[in-house]
Amino acid sequence: MRPALEQLILPFRLAWQSLQVHRVRASLTVLGIVIGIAAVIVVMSAGESIKGLMLGEFEAFGTDYVQIEIKVPSTGRNSISSATTLASGIEITTLTLADAEKINQLSNVKEYGAGIMGQGVISYLDRNQVVNYLAGTQLAPTVMGVEISRGRLYTDEEDDNLAKVVILGSKVASDLFGNQDPIGQSVRLGRLRLKVVGIAKEQGATFGFDFDSMIYLPLQTAQKLILGIDHLMFINARVHNTANQEETAAEIVSLLRERHDTANELEDDFAVTTAKEAMEMIDTVFNGITLLLVAIAGISLLVGGVGIMNIMYVSVTERTFEIGLRQAIGARKGQILWQFLWEAIVVTVFGGLIGIVIGVSLSFLISLVAGQLGFSDWRFILPPESVIIAFFFCASVGLIFGYWPARRAATMDPINALRYEQ
Repeated sequence: MRPALEQLILPFRLAWQSLQVHRVRASLTVLGIVIGIAAVIVVMSAGESIKGLMLGEFEAFGTDYVQIEIKVPSTGRNSISSATTLASGIEITTLTLADAEKINQLSNVKEYGAGIMGQGVISYLDRNQVVNYLAGTQLAPTVMGVEISRGRLYTDEEDDNLAKVVILGSKVASDLFGNQDPIGQSVRLGRLRLKVVGIAKEQGATFGFDFDSMIYLPLQTAQKLILGIDHLMFINARVHNTANQEETAAEIVSLLRERHDTANELEDDFAVTTAKEAMEMIDTVFNGITLLLVAIAGISLLVGGVGIMNIMYVSVTERTFEIGLRQAIGARKGQILWQFLWEAIVVTVFGGLIGIVIGVSLSFLISLVAGQLGFSDWRFILPPESVIIAFFFCASVGLIFGYWPARRAATMDPINALRYEQ
């Protein structure tokens, strides 16, 4: 039993002794593996953390709604081509408040918020600021998660009567009024004078929108007195039963196709998306991005693998006489192959373990830095599969790139090998 154990660990011991003799060479090879493994873990951990952050921000809006947005006909739902066309100035004018009222009559729809978005210059005395504004029905700000810290929301009656009132985001209020109380003061949006009736609670930025730098005003006030239109850009319909979101979305599609006289998705001038679908799209996008980044990080592992192969070939060449001598005294081909294969495996496993430790440490450090930079919802997430994938890559690199040099050593002719040093 003891000689058998010795035979088992002999190749490993010889491999370790050989690496100690060539420490600088082995260290450089290990470094390539360390960088590759650490990169894979950091990318996967950061990807999961960012995805969790984005989904958390998304869930802040709630998960009980169906979103209806305008869409350019002949383009796909939520497509880039539709967004690009709309951004170029094309207007879709078919989505209206009458559509929103019909949607609100569906059995599973609890309430809705509808509106338009735009940009303008708001001013108070000699202070001016470019802001994005949301002009919506009374519930539109609430549906989008806006809460009032001071003052009040505007009412349906004010919306119907084209009241010149406005709610300021917390940053807009601070920039324009400083320590002065804005409630009851008048500001200008373009040429329209508006009375401040409320200040929104600080909300921060979500999906690129800085809600604290936005203002909110009644829908029809903006439609009639600012833009001269009567159509909408979006409708957010909240539902009673989230389990039936898909069925409700299908009902909305059928309703709007009948009202807009369209037959299929390519003819539709609207897009209907449930909160569940939106979250699935975010998940799919981030999984794709993470996979791409892991593939890029894996390139460094391949580079490290090529380095292992080159160094192993050099090692085999330098030790040709030793190989011939071992063969002459009875070493089998399998023993010689595993001696050199173990050298490659030891290098990759050792580098992999260091890379895992460094990768986990860097991922944790990134989460701490993100928290200090204001991303309070950024959590340290270490997917178990990231360590498994890293270790699998590590072992595969050692076996694949170490096999051919080891095979060359094992298949050497012992007579020629012994003559190499002579």
